[in-house]
Order: sequence, then C-alpha cells, then structure tokens
Amino acid sequence: MAPGINMVSQLIVRILSSVDVLRHTLQRRVLGEDKALGALGEDLAHRFLQRRGFTIVARNWRTPRGHREVDLIAWQGQTLVFVEVKTRRHEEYLPVERAVDKDKRENLKRAAMSYVLRAQIPWQHVRFDVVSVVLQPALLVRHTPDAFHPDRGQRTRPVYVTEIED
Repeated sequence: MAPGINMVSQLIVRILSSVDVLRHTLQRRVLGEDKALGALGEDLAHRFLQRRGFTIVARNWRTPRGHREVDLIAWQGQTLVFVEVKTRRHEEYLPVERAVDKDKRENLKRAAMSYVLRAQIPWQHVRFDVVSVVLQPALLVRHTPDAFHPDRGQRTRPVYVTEIED
C-alpha cells in the first residue's frame, strides 16, 4: 500500500473519531447514560480495530427475529471476527471481560451461526474476540483475540491480551 493512502485512511479515522465525540454528547441527552456509555465503547472499539487493519462489516447486527445481537462483525484477513464490546467507566473489582459469561457466549454463538449461514462462510473461518473499554482513570482499550470458541473447551483458550491506551 502506498504511504499516501495510509495517511489518508488515518486522517479519515481521526475525522470520524471527532464526529463520534459530538454524536456521543448528543446521545447522552437522548439515550440516557448507560446506553450512551455502551455506544461510546462500541465507537472506540470500532476505531481501535480499524486502526489495526480490521474491516468492519456490521455494527449492532441482530438476528432476523431480533433476539440476539453482535456488537461488531469484522474481517481480519480471511477470518470473520465476531466482537463483543464491554465498556465500563472504571475497572474496580473484576476485569471487564468477566462480563462475557456462558449465556452471553451462547447468544453470540447462535447469532454468529445465523450470520455465517446467510453469508455462506465456513465455520472454521470464524473467531470470537472481546474488546473491553475502561474510561477512567485513563482510557484503556483491551483486545482479547480468540477469547473463546464454542467448539472447544475453555482450557485451550489463548492467554494473551493486547492492552492499548489511546
């Protein structure tokens, strides 16, 4: 990729991030604090993944019946990544990732199965990531690639996390 194209894409991401800040100010008034906090976290996670080369193809994707939702769906190379975003104002007691419990993983799996069946994507090209966003004391975005997979037990889960303060 030519250096000029990379600079243009970085500029576009910065402009969109600025627009996100304005939108969140308005959303707090309309949606209420909790929903606005979730939307802010999803925007930060979206931009975080974009800067790392992910191609976001869907946000807040719902199954046809609307029972289940996936926060972000993205391509990373040949892998379709279903991303659960968890946002907290601060991380006092437990890591934010602990909020992705067994029920949430099962809902994500079912939503992912619905998506891949419609898109005709092989299941072996699917991965489940978690991005946690902690706002205070300083912004922290933590990405856990391959956080879980329904086809294998928790014991084989990778133990790596990428922590970035942006």
